[in-house]
Amino acid sequence: MPRLTVNAEPHDLPGPLTLADLLARLGHNSAKVAVERNLAVVPRVDHARTPLEDGDAIEIVTLVGGGQDDDAPLRVGPFTFQSRLFTGTGKYPSPDLMRRCLDASGCEVTTVAVRRERLVDAAGNSLLDALDLAKLTILPNTAGCFSADDAVRHARLARELLSNLGNPGAKWVKLECLLDARTLLPDPVDTLRATETLVKEGFLVLVYTSDDPALAKRLKEAGAASVMPAGSPIGSGQGILNPNNIRIILEYLKHGDPDYPVIVDAGVGTASDVAVAMELGCDGVLLNTAIASAADPLRMAHAMRHATEAGRLAFRAGRIPKKLYATASSPTEGGIRPAGG
Repeated sequence: MPRLTVNAEPHDLPGPLTLADLLARLGHNSAKVAVERNLAVVPRVDHARTPLEDGDAIEIVTLVGGGQDDDAPLRVGPFTFQSRLFTGTGKYPSPDLMRRCLDASGCEVTTVAVRRERLVDAAGNSLLDALDLAKLTILPNTAGCFSADDAVRHARLARELLSNLGNPGAKWVKLECLLDARTLLPDPVDTLRATETLVKEGFLVLVYTSDDPALAKRLKEAGAASVMPAGSPIGSGQGILNPNNIRIILEYLKHGDPDYPVIVDAGVGTASDVAVAMELGCDGVLLNTAIASAADPLRMAHAMRHATEAGRLAFRAGRIPKKLYATASSPTEGGIRPAGG
């Protein structure tokens, strides 16, 4: 019985075998592999007439994709997502356009506000009818709540609704607890209070907050599964107004906990704003108006998808340091001397 090594693993194979027999026994398609016997490549045409002998070392190789990205998926509590772009469902002129934009964005999570008036539209259509609940994880949103008590009520109702639908979004809530209707800035006191209450009730809380690093730290300490600082006011399209505060938030929340998810929520207007947020090291971006209110929402959805991916790649690649003066990229040695020089 010949004793072989195949890709450095010992194999005892019965009876006289050829290389073609070995490949067949191992389930390999000879057209899709290259084979080496005792350090010598054996052409495919010779496989059937190459007998294997005791002590032979066989290497079987194939081709795999090179340069594969080793970035881990986004994790928020028990959830795992490949896409780092979360989208909303508001402000679209039609449910069909909303559905196509969500598909184009590549998102796996979309937010839905809990509202009586949003159950059906004037034509009798339900928003949920336009969403692929088998594909999307719904993130219920307490948008429009101006007290901790109101936000908690909305979160409880959302959990009941999504539990009835069998959607995993029943486990979590995007908490918004606003100060006033003009600025839509978060009320820091009631936001913290609502977070504490919802965490005690078993919710996975993703909490919308200002770009205040101290408050962000308190919210994480209160048990928030993700802190979601605003880049700028909701729907303003001003982009990331204070990147230094976002950097400090990332430093505070990821110290000793590098996988803690920080997701920029609100204020981005175009693809470059998303790329900036991701290049800072944020784990994701949540947006709605920037797509839904764009001149061409479908094109913008594609742009946001690519911007999220590009920004993440750039962050992981590491940008060059900024310098005051120029640094030549071409070698200065060996240049052609000026005439007469």
